[in-house]
Amino acid sequence: MADKPGAAGGRGSRAAGAAGGRGSRAPDATAGRGSRAAGRAKPSRAPQLPYMCVLAITIGALAWIWQGGIQHAKEGTLALAGAMFIGALARLVLPKPRAGMLASRRRLVDVVCLAALAVGLLVAGLVLPIPS
Repeated sequence: MADKPGAAGGRGSRAAGAAGGRGSRAPDATAGRGSRAAGRAKPSRAPQLPYMCVLAITIGALAWIWQGGIQHAKEGTLALAGAMFIGALARLVLPKPRAGMLASRRRLVDVVCLAALAVGLLVAGLVLPIPS
């Protein structure tokens, strides 16, 4: 079988061509990206604004719970639910380039996950008894 030029030679040439193709494409792709990146200005932070708002509300709610203890657990949990609802709404209405880090998966998956978390936190916040 090694004497047949089509059998072994074909496989060897394909493998060599594939390896050579990968090796030759990598430097070109890297050089192209580097030259484009050098010509661009710094990216805007505006797309991260919705994510930063959700993050700020979440940090504030967690700080509220941590500082107030059990007395503020209900309000903090409701604030966390509100932050998740805001994140779900922002992901739903904003296009992917404007959603920033809120867009980590497909839109439907992101919205369903954030909304489910928000509903769970909302139920937990409403069920929590008010300490006396």
